[in-house]
Amino acid sequence: MTEALKHECGIAMIRLLKPLEYYKAKYGTWQYGLNKLYLLMEKQHNRGQEGAGLAVVKIESGPGSEFIFRERATGSGAISEIFANVHKNFANIPKERLDDPFYAKENLPFAGELFIGHLRYSTTGKDGISYVHPFLRRNNWRSRNLALAGNFNMTNVDELFASMVEQGQHPRDYADTFVLLETLGHYLDREVQYQYDKAVKNDPTLKGEALNSEIEKNLDPHYMLGKVSAQWDGGYVIGGLIGCGDGFVLRDPWGIRPAFYYQDDEIVVVASERPVIQTAMDLQISQVKELEAGQAIIIKKDGTVKISQILEKKPNITPCSFERIYFSRGSDADIYKERKELGRLLLPNIIEAVQGDLENTVFSFIPNTAEVAFFGMVQAFEKHMDELAFEEIKEKGGDITLDELNHILQKRRVRAEKVAIKDIKLRTFIAQDSGRDDLAAHVYDITYGSIKPGVDNLVVIDDSIVRGTTLRQSIIKILDRLQPKKIIIVSSSPQIRYPDCYGIDMSRMKEFIAFRAAIELLKERNMGYIIDRVYKKSADQRNKPKEEVVNYVKEIYEPFTDQEVSDKIAEMLTPIGTKAEVKIVYQTVDALHKACPNHQGDWYFSGNYPTPGGNRMVNTAFLNYIEGVNKRSY
Repeated sequence: MTEALKHECGIAMIRLLKPLEYYKAKYGTWQYGLNKLYLLMEKQHNRGQEGAGLAVVKIESGPGSEFIFRERATGSGAISEIFANVHKNFANIPKERLDDPFYAKENLPFAGELFIGHLRYSTTGKDGISYVHPFLRRNNWRSRNLALAGNFNMTNVDELFASMVEQGQHPRDYADTFVLLETLGHYLDREVQYQYDKAVKNDPTLKGEALNSEIEKNLDPHYMLGKVSAQWDGGYVIGGLIGCGDGFVLRDPWGIRPAFYYQDDEIVVVASERPVIQTAMDLQISQVKELEAGQAIIIKKDGTVKISQILEKKPNITPCSFERIYFSRGSDADIYKERKELGRLLLPNIIEAVQGDLENTVFSFIPNTAEVAFFGMVQAFEKHMDELAFEEIKEKGGDITLDELNHILQKRRVRAEKVAIKDIKLRTFIAQDSGRDDLAAHVYDITYGSIKPGVDNLVVIDDSIVRGTTLRQSIIKILDRLQPKKIIIVSSSPQIRYPDCYGIDMSRMKEFIAFRAAIELLKERNMGYIIDRVYKKSADQRNKPKEEVVNYVKEIYEPFTDQEVSDKIAEMLTPIGTKAEVKIVYQTVDALHKACPNHQGDWYFSGNYPTPGGNRMVNTAFLNYIEGVNKRSY
């Protein structure tokens, strides 16, 4: 994507199922868990570069000693910083003691068995160390301590906040992470109290560590998660460490956010992406399982692992298709195939855009994340060219000469070039708008001589086009320097028409070039009454319960075909003075579903939100746009 989006966070959880001395004997270090956590987090650095954090629970820590540890940092170098801070605790320890797992267990911080790591991108606009996960809720009872980290965004924070206030609580912050932490903590407190009362009733002599052990043995994370998550509306994968040594990861019942896990007799690993676990643990694809919608993986203090269905799986689950198009690592076997298929399926649209003139068409891609879709597109055209050559040779029959054969084969070949290179990252420190535009126009450089001026069409594929700013300010300008006859910008995803509220930072209607194009078309064709009508309908449901809200914003697009909107986008994104004809080609929603059959979440393209909170959010986003309110809609 030429305009990077802030998006889903990443999580990693590890539970060591053996004592630390086991890993020292087998792998040469008791820090096996820490090392694997570092690898899991580094392999997911694409998922969050605004901050990172980790928490570790030391199981069976004695009274008077710490049992839960945390490190957090902000900035793109946060992963290295937090692990460097962890290792500072070991810097002055003599080697023979540092190598001793028994000494480490008794004396060193972060020498635990239960780990959680988090990589953060803010989708709420709230920054700073206090918003970096894991969040920590402290208590003198081990079982009442909770460290929480997740990849989520809740659409009904107002309802959750109000529920807490009604219960008599006094929340310290309105952010969804704080609300979730305190809500989970509340039900954890209730569960601990229930187990305490039951234990004392069954055996009044129970005291001290024996009482704690009875409570912790019977603590039921399934009950706690079921009670609290029944109120949630949003996309989420939420992981938690309980101070006594229990751990859990819960996935939303719509399956919007991804989670994968691996388990053997030594370790349990959970992460946001499958190839991350494969690489860190040297596994085959079949060994890594996906946590299903509404499920939680629960690891008890004694090492018992259970997959629990916390919430009923929704009838039509909607895993996020943007994970497949762009966000997740392309090294996943299925994602790699799907991205190539997205490129292949664009063939008929591109042929139409170049009016069948494939002999004089050059194919390329911008940015690098579009490379896999580019491979699929090129392979589709190679097959198509082979078919055209075969038919032409067949028509010539047995009388074809070697020169004619060579001419046909030369003519029917795909011309692929690297026409644009992201040269440097320029900072827009110049205050004037014109100055910023001039800088932006030089972010990319071109390969001169890669096309025939005035003759060739230039087809460039991107993952998706959201705002179009980089296309207008930079890419189209520099491509035009090559003097192509046509510039065809191809998006391997459909038109992004609606905001997201489940973890991607796309919340304002004005951010979407497709929406702005539709609004311009309505105004040009004297159909502004549709905008007024949609505004009235949206305003009338401003205070309705989220379950009753309808997405009337769809009516903005109804008068136009997809191609009409694409043509208007091309017009809006073509810089003044561009000599080449510019066309925009988008993937269709049907083709997206064909390429990614198991990830049907397409609300940003279709407006079909899987949860009621999504409809309320898009309603608010449209009202904000019309009323000139420049803030997030959730």
